[in-house]
Amino acid sequence: MPRPIQATIHLGALRHNLARARHAAPDAQIWAVVKANAYGHGIERVFDSLRAADGFALLDLDEASRIRALGWRGPIWLLEGVFETRDLELCSRLGLWHTVHCDEQIDMLALHKTHEPHRVFLKMNSGMNRLGFAPGRYRAAWTRLNALPQVDEISMLTHFSDADGPLGIAAQVARFEEATRDLPGERSLSNSAATLRFGSDAAAKADWVRPGIALYGSSPDFPAQSAQDWGLQPAMSLSARIIAVQHLQPGDSVGYGSQFVAEQAMRMGVVACGYADGYPRSCPTGTPVLVDGVRSRTLGRVSMDMLVVDLSGLPQAGLGSTATLWGQAANGATLSIDEVAQAAGTVGYELMCALASRVPVVVV
Repeated sequence: MPRPIQATIHLGALRHNLARARHAAPDAQIWAVVKANAYGHGIERVFDSLRAADGFALLDLDEASRIRALGWRGPIWLLEGVFETRDLELCSRLGLWHTVHCDEQIDMLALHKTHEPHRVFLKMNSGMNRLGFAPGRYRAAWTRLNALPQVDEISMLTHFSDADGPLGIAAQVARFEEATRDLPGERSLSNSAATLRFGSDAAAKADWVRPGIALYGSSPDFPAQSAQDWGLQPAMSLSARIIAVQHLQPGDSVGYGSQFVAEQAMRMGVVACGYADGYPRSCPTGTPVLVDGVRSRTLGRVSMDMLVVDLSGLPQAGLGSTATLWGQAANGATLSIDEVAQAAGTVGYELMCALASRVPVVVV
């Protein structure tokens, strides 16, 4: 039989989360962000559940081609734009919208020969300090783009650095509004955190919002707010079976480095999941896990192919029991991926994207 581990993609949760984003930012159009192979969920798996969005946003041309191959005829947006001039040929062929964040990308457009002018998003660096034109240079970049016959409509874009924290978005919104005042074109400012936290603010909502992590059921501002607080449902569950049971005596240790030492007699279960499956090696003893839908904890260090869970107080659990590492258990109990990520010192995004190719995936 196959190794007893699987990831489950919940299509109903994806539809629910998309509807939740639309409710949070009424009247705005929605880009469903499906970069990184839909945050590890698989573009082809999630497409039908997210096609009620107004457009798909992603990073590379291969992902854009896959969306078109699925029959999507609506907008597709390259969030980082093109990386070399010849990429514009495929943008023309596939009818892609793309970001312009530097002078070199304007140069590429000026050299591009096309019969169909491009839709572009001109990006402002309003404080994130990754991509985009500084506010003082933004209007000149817009003017230069607007003069190109290769460019049709120019939309405007910025990205918030602190939408998920106490600093909020006000300062960046003010910079963006000042620099874009009186410029025509649609606007997009809000990621998942800004959509959920500030979607009722007309300036933040703008014309387009672009939820990403929220679509997949993870809270963008955890632990301040949980996925449950936001009304989000997990779109991915990772589960595996217990393949062995051990009885520990006081003083017995568990796993590499003897990171856990039993203080009393106890039972533990060995689960067929490890860091080669995408479960973080950095998860310490005490990381939450559901065993047959009942909350328990991990013990000791995560190995390549196995991890250990505490069966104390779980007399019904044993060989063949199911450990839900994150997501939804068969009895309906839920373990947020954000809790597991917090224990590992990271975020739910990384766990989703790190799911290993050797893990079988089922869609329900």
